[in-house]
Amino acid sequence: MAKDVKPTRKNLMQIEDRIELSERGHGTLEKKRDGLIMEFMDILDQAQDVRSGLNEDYEEAQQKINMARAMEGDVAVRGAAAALKEHPEITTESKNIMGVVVPQIESSKVKKSLDQRGYGVLGTSARIDEAAEAYEELLESIILAAEVETAMKKMLTEIETTKRRVNALEFKLLPELNEAQDYIEQKLEEQEREEIFRLKKIKSKKEEEEKEERQAEEAEPVEGEVVATS
Repeated sequence: MAKDVKPTRKNLMQIEDRIELSERGHGTLEKKRDGLIMEFMDILDQAQDVRSGLNEDYEEAQQKINMARAMEGDVAVRGAAAALKEHPEITTESKNIMGVVVPQIESSKVKKSLDQRGYGVLGTSARIDEAAEAYEELLESIILAAEVETAMKKMLTEIETTKRRVNALEFKLLPELNEAQDYIEQKLEEQEREEIFRLKKIKSKKEEEEKEERQAEEAEPVEGEVVATS
């Protein structure tokens, strides 16, 4: 890149402006990257807790449904599940974290009372109620896990993008600009030295010519002077 740039003072000023702008951008991106990493670590901690809770809720729900099937039979369990009239509702919004838009999932009608589940209270047992409640809690955990996992992936993608931009500035653009700046400064210094040398040479030649003119004037005979002859 350096040798492709004409060594002029105008180009030098333009490159210096680009270096200043790139350094400011580099600093801003570094701060953004560090902030994103801190936010990501918080979300990662939350995700680990959510995953742990999700596994526990899943195991609990499986135990409850297996117990209900063993005691009440598959037909009774399936009948209770089919009686559900109001299904859970999911709404999504968004929030901004360090410039990254992540989803915010809201759920409703997930947890229900006995009369909201649709099956007759007298026709079922407490084991089916416990299984239904366990799966309602599992569904809430799944919704929370989906929100946290999606936010984590979006944050990670933005971190990688920001890191690539930081590296591009730090290891490619800024070195190229600094190299071009050094090249132009070196060429301008060479041109300045050559100009100084040329001016000195002109001055020296002029002084020599003036000296020769003075010597010629001094050598000429003064008017009226008698020249001795032999």
